[in-house]
Amino acid sequence: MEQNNGTKVTEFILLGFAGQHKSWHILFIAFLVIYVATLMGNIGMILLIKIDSRLHTPMYFFLQHLAFVDLCYTSAITPKMLQNLVETEQSISFIGCMVQLLVYGAFATTDCYILAAMAVDRYVAICNPLRYPTVMSQAVCIQLLIGSYFVGFLNASVNTSFAFSLNFCKSNKINHFFCDEPPLLALSCSNIDFNIMLLTVFVGFNLMFTVLVVIFSYIYILAAILKISSAAGRKKAFSTCASHLTAVIIFYGTLSYMYLHHGTKESQEQEKMASVFYGIMIPMLNPLIYSLRNQDVKEALKGIQKKAF
Repeated sequence: MEQNNGTKVTEFILLGFAGQHKSWHILFIAFLVIYVATLMGNIGMILLIKIDSRLHTPMYFFLQHLAFVDLCYTSAITPKMLQNLVETEQSISFIGCMVQLLVYGAFATTDCYILAAMAVDRYVAICNPLRYPTVMSQAVCIQLLIGSYFVGFLNASVNTSFAFSLNFCKSNKINHFFCDEPPLLALSCSNIDFNIMLLTVFVGFNLMFTVLVVIFSYIYILAAILKISSAAGRKKAFSTCASHLTAVIIFYGTLSYMYLHHGTKESQEQEKMASVFYGIMIPMLNPLIYSLRNQDVKEALKGIQKKAF
């Protein structure tokens, strides 16, 4: 039901993708396969790191939580999207929309800071190897992790609370496949200038801060690698960063486009596709990136296979 007379909105309609009613069965199967692969890949990564003692290092401590966070933020949106693909009316309750935005935003932001913490870990490991056990102690790793979760949930709580304090009277139809903040704000008949400013400041700060941490870490890492005399040594040092760097480029590139790109109505479907890649594809790709490009994970997988067979 559209809300154009000032009555209180009790639910929203998620419009999803253009033409999804014609090809819903193809979309459903594709996204279901991706989601199952995401669950298997990330749960498998978490269990592998937990089981294999060789992976009980700071780098894999963060990777384990990266897999958990990926699971959480994709699970905040994918099951509801799959449900709406097979239902006639793609509705979500007011409270459900609020919870979805909160959970998705919290874990997506946490993901940024965990990736930044992993970059710092690689910097210390390569640039200060003798001090690595002291600098990246268990206490420091836990503090970095708690800080990542705290900033993530603080960011999401503030933005969500201000977004849902608005009056929604223009319509209850969200032009997206989940409750994301920009299309939600477009439905409000309240003044949203403060919300837009808040969203831009929070997202801009989180992106800029974590990206700068990653960039400066890799500048020092690259300088240290170039000082290594042997080609084999340089290759080995860079290989420890390759999977993380790949994940960072894909993650931040897509996220920057989603939230800092002010598109027109013609670009809304492109932004939805970016959301699909960021919110659904990347959580599936991360376990593949870290298992295919990481020698330690490959060896751990081989060890598990030998024990199983």
